[in-house]
Amino acid sequence: MVVIRLSRSGAKKRPFYNLVVTDSRNRRDGRFVERLGFYNPVAAEHEEGLRVALDRLEYWKQNGAQVSPTAARLVRKYKASRAA
Repeated sequence: MVVIRLSRSGAKKRPFYNLVVTDSRNRRDGRFVERLGFYNPVAAEHEEGLRVALDRLEYWKQNGAQVSPTAARLVRKYKASRAA
């Protein structure tokens, strides 16, 4: 099954997550098909902390990809910030 989830990178105590499309059998930080965006929980005020390619996200969802709960929460947050 194809899933859309977060893949962790960054240094110790400085997490950085990529929003990726991957096979559910792959490791969390392993191989992925496409990178859809990123989430930086420790971004400074002047830095962009979240970005999602909504058009590609919709494409993958239409083709049967399942979105993880955390990724879905971040997508909702991103959509709300874009609407405001």
